[in-house]
Order: sequence, then C-alpha cells, then structure tokens
Amino acid sequence: MSGTGPRENVFATRMALTNTKLRLKGAQTGHSLLAKKRDALTTRFRAILRKVDDAKRKMGRVMQLASFSMAEVTYATGDISYLVQEQAKQASFRVKAKQENVSGVVLPAFEVDRVAGSDFNLTGLGRGGQQVLKAKEVYAKAIETLVELASLQTAFTILDEVIRATNRRVNAIEHIVIPRLENTIKYIMSELDEMDREEFFRLKKVQGKKKRDTAARDAAALENEPPNQANTDYDTEERAVDLLSSKDEDVIF
Repeated sequence: MSGTGPRENVFATRMALTNTKLRLKGAQTGHSLLAKKRDALTTRFRAILRKVDDAKRKMGRVMQLASFSMAEVTYATGDISYLVQEQAKQASFRVKAKQENVSGVVLPAFEVDRVAGSDFNLTGLGRGGQQVLKAKEVYAKAIETLVELASLQTAFTILDEVIRATNRRVNAIEHIVIPRLENTIKYIMSELDEMDREEFFRLKKVQGKKKRDTAARDAAALENEPPNQANTDYDTEERAVDLLSSKDEDVIF
C-alpha cells in the first residue's frame, strides 16, 4: 500500500484529504520563507564575521598603542591615577543603543557619544602634558573600537543562535513534516480509491442480483400465465370447419 511511511492517524475522508493538502501547502510555503530567511541571515552573519575579525585586529593594534602611550606617561609624569580620579566629574563617553531589524531578527547596535568636556586639562601641566594628551586620544580611540567590537560581537552571537534555530526548523519541515503529510495524503487517496472500488463492485453485485431476480419473476409469470384466447378461438373455428367438411352417412341430400 502507498503511504506506508510515517504518517498521521486520520480517517480516510474527503474532508481530511482537503485539510491535509492545505496543511502541506502551508508547510511548503513556510519552508520556502524560512529558507529565504536563513539565507539572508547567513549573508549578514558572514558580513558581521568579517567585521568582527577586522575589529579584533584593530583592537589589538589600538590597545598596543594605548599601552605604550600609558608607559610613556608613567615615565614622564609618574603615577597620575589619583589626579584622574579627582578631576573625573562626569563620563566623557556615553553608549547609545539602537535596534536593527534583519529578516525579523532584532539586532542591537551600540554607538559612542563623546561628550566634550574639560577633564584632565590640568593633568601633566608641570611635565608630560604632551604624553598625557596623546594617551587620552589613544584611549578614546580604544573605547570607540571596543564599543564597535561589542556591538558586532553581540549581533554575531544573536545571529548564530537564530540561524541554528532556523536551520533546525527548515530541516524539521523538510525531512519530517512534509514527508509525513505527503505519506498521509497518499494513504488517504489509496483508502479512498479502495473504497471506490469496493462501492463499484458492490453496485455491480446489486445490479446483477436485481437482473437475476427480474429474470426469475418473468419466468415464473410465463409459467403461471393462462392459455391465450386467440389460440382458443382458432381451435374452435378449426373444429367447425371440420364438422362441415365431414360427411354423415345417415344424412342423405
């Protein structure tokens, strides 16, 4: 029998066949949409992966420069950590978060908002002022690169999880849902065909039985039918003719 694979337990009716076909059509449409979504997310994932690689390399170079500049400041002015702590009144950098929609997936994006201030203006006034300004700019660049890397890394992690979930859904629909529905449709169609053949055979048997019963009734009616009146009249006339044509020896004409 066709449709012997995994299938749903349904009654083989026309309504069940129609509903299953509609579900199969919906599953195929969903599979197509999810496949397109997976392709779009994969393309964006690869682009972000390249950006993450570039950002990490850039971060390494910037942090290397920041470490050297900090070493120069320490060599020129000594320890300035207490001066920085005293003069830091408010944050010079603020991180703003926004959202980006990629095929229905919301990806967070971070931006650096640098606030112009007068912090650290007096640091290094006696000596090492140039090294302090240089270190300040290098570390500002490092913070911007770090925020950019954090934004890319967050989007990378979210996309990785979403792509895996989408792949699981696509594979489940392609290898489980659609074959199960197709086997169910084949099973229902085979059962309906078998029912049609049984109904046709039953109707033929009923028709043959009616024909045999009709023939038997006609035969019984012919056996029980009285002699025909026309034949009786013909026999009476024949006897009359025989009486006229016969001669009686006692009668003389």
